[in-house]
Amino acid sequence: MINSVIGAGIFGLPAILAARTGGFSPLSCLIAGLGVLIIASCIAEVSSQFEETGGLYLYARHAFGVFPSLLVGWLTLLTRIVAPAAGANLFCIYAAQFFPALAGRKAVIVMLLVLISQHALFNYIGVKTGKNVSNFFTAVKVGFLLFFIVSGLLVWIFRPAMRVPLSFEHVPAANWFECILLLVYAYGGFEGSLFVGGETKNPRADTPVALLRALAAVCVLYTAIQFVVVALLPSAATSARPLADAAQRFLGSGGGALIGLAALVSTYGYLSASLLQSPRITFAMGERGDFPRFFAAVHPRFRTPHVSIVIYAVLLFGFAAFGNFRWNAMLSAVARLAVYGAMALAVPVLRRKNPSAATFRLPMPYFFSGAGIFLAILLMTRMGRSEFVIVSATCLVAFVNWLAIRRRHDISGE
Repeated sequence: MINSVIGAGIFGLPAILAARTGGFSPLSCLIAGLGVLIIASCIAEVSSQFEETGGLYLYARHAFGVFPSLLVGWLTLLTRIVAPAAGANLFCIYAAQFFPALAGRKAVIVMLLVLISQHALFNYIGVKTGKNVSNFFTAVKVGFLLFFIVSGLLVWIFRPAMRVPLSFEHVPAANWFECILLLVYAYGGFEGSLFVGGETKNPRADTPVALLRALAAVCVLYTAIQFVVVALLPSAATSARPLADAAQRFLGSGGGALIGLAALVSTYGYLSASLLQSPRITFAMGERGDFPRFFAAVHPRFRTPHVSIVIYAVLLFGFAAFGNFRWNAMLSAVARLAVYGAMALAVPVLRRKNPSAATFRLPMPYFFSGAGIFLAILLMTRMGRSEFVIVSATCLVAFVNWLAIRRRHDISGE
């Protein structure tokens, strides 16, 4: 789950947060982390009722029926394509830092093709292979980030001359909303680990605990990173590579190169997690007849949803090749909020349907549910026109999908 959350965003967002909220930017990480933890707590309770593969789509199907679950499934699929696409875009940007020849458009397309197809192959031949690759890169990138935090804090404590005075000027509400919306992208992705529930040992007991622990750890990590950046980098608000530039200032050119390498490793690991988890959405929908049945095909030797993996990889490549980092990141955040709101609503619905099914139970379910729904709606009001158009188009596709399976399966009563 940590690998699903810590992807590309933390290597680019600190500059935007510093530009919008100045010295308050570490606080924005805490506020956003608290909001996401409220929503994640709702998802933790809901997830503790299920053992099958399918994640949020599966939960919505049991809570609300076919059409709402299709909305959740399509929006989740959109999110799980555009968020890794943003990561792939950033991977290419950081790769060009070390190899300038890779900055050209043709070189970027080739690099994206190799990067995505390689991860697809790892997960095509087995979930265990994909899991091991994911775990390896999680350990490496978290180690890099901890090194950045510890060394930065030591410099801030013992070398006062390098400290940058923090600005605590008035911050407009619009800036706070923008930062928190972008941080939804940075904190999001934890739901991806839920998609492989049917392929893990004890998901009802392990998933809720892992989910909340992972998010709490990431919240501390992000807040510390943001503080180091704004406290030690004078030009934090205008930096294209804030972590690398900050490390170069207090560790020298070698430190900057090391953090640049960490960005590549982190993004690479994030893509490995996405290719492991996301194809299970279309697999689960195909398995239940909500998508064409070939999405549910299982490889006779490797026992993986190979068709879903290949189709997902192709779509991911398309968004990465024709989009850019900021556009994909914002679209991902907006689509996630719609899905998160639905999961918050599912808490009281599933409690009424299955009062004793959850192995993890919130102490104040209606408070958490109401707070999660409120936060999702509030932040979604900040979406731009292009995000609104794409999310609406995705909902329209889900509606057409529902009409098709409604006729095919005669499920008009569901």
